[in-house]
Amino acid sequence: MRKILLLFTFLCYVICSTQAQRKESFLKRALRTNNDTIYVQQYLTDVTFRMLGQRKYSYYDLNDRGERRELLYRPNNRFTVGIGANYEILGLNLVFNVPFLNRDESLGKTKFLDLQTHFYLRKFAIDLFGNYYKGFYIANPRSFIPGYQPGDGFPKRSDLYHTNFGLQVQYIFNDTRFSYRAAFVQNEWQKRSAGSLIAGGEAYRMEVRSDSNLVPTGNPEFFDGSTFSKSSIFTVVGNIGYAYTFVYRKHFYATGALSAGLGINSTAMRFQEGHNKLQEIGWQFNNTVRLSAGYNSAKYFAGVHYVEVITRGQSPVARTYQTFGAGTFRVSVGRRFGLKKPWIKPGSLLSTVKKD
Repeated sequence: MRKILLLFTFLCYVICSTQAQRKESFLKRALRTNNDTIYVQQYLTDVTFRMLGQRKYSYYDLNDRGERRELLYRPNNRFTVGIGANYEILGLNLVFNVPFLNRDESLGKTKFLDLQTHFYLRKFAIDLFGNYYKGFYIANPRSFIPGYQPGDGFPKRSDLYHTNFGLQVQYIFNDTRFSYRAAFVQNEWQKRSAGSLIAGGEAYRMEVRSDSNLVPTGNPEFFDGSTFSKSSIFTVVGNIGYAYTFVYRKHFYATGALSAGLGINSTAMRFQEGHNKLQEIGWQFNNTVRLSAGYNSAKYFAGVHYVEVITRGQSPVARTYQTFGAGTFRVSVGRRFGLKKPWIKPGSLLSTVKKD
């Protein structure tokens, strides 16, 4: 019995080890790139250090096609400054609020936790969103507040908050010659112009809630006079697009990427009267925009970077839809520092096969 048990344990070990090796091999094959160094030069084993200033933001719009009006809710976003670094698959940015850059009290106070993160591999671009914002103002009050005067300031909704949890994954078809990392992470250098078809999928769970009607009183036609105070949305979308980097004299670059997505959403609205609920499945239209421009070289880099995801979904009210948006604007300058000895053993998942 003991020999049989030992034999069974040995066979389990061999099978598990074999499966682990296969999985590791498949994962590495999925992430490895036959890198064409004429187009892209990598500096993953250098320490990429940057100083940066950035603004992250999120917003919510109500759109009525029948009325040809839209209600714009905006938070009072902050501009932050800080430092960051990248090495191999590791990256970290530390940013801090600067009070004298964020003194506009006319927009009210916004409490937020914005955890949107963008991972750029050579074959994949991955966007993660975990946002919480509370405290908004109406950005176009003239259209919705009867008797509004510019001197009245922007109407504030301190009771309004929204959350957004989402994931987007896009595959980069021309990973051998096109690099998102060169434009947005700066641990690579795109030396020649190149582009790529991109395609993938995304899923989001969004919610907006307030203590009273989301549509200001005095607008009986907008959203058919609906008095809802909460809207919850779950959406799944497939997308396709194109990305391109134009390089001038090897060092100056401009990168642009645009993708469009089509899918479905399930939206539930809760109304104040009797806590009624209206739920419906409708179409979802999304867009992702990525822009970057600046200077890059073997050691130094500087640039501006912009990423925005826009989601538009049909609501249960006829001829209307809701828009959620989230994005980041960043300015950065930095330098790469070579190491005499790598900190991480060569052969990580981001290692590539060079093709000269």
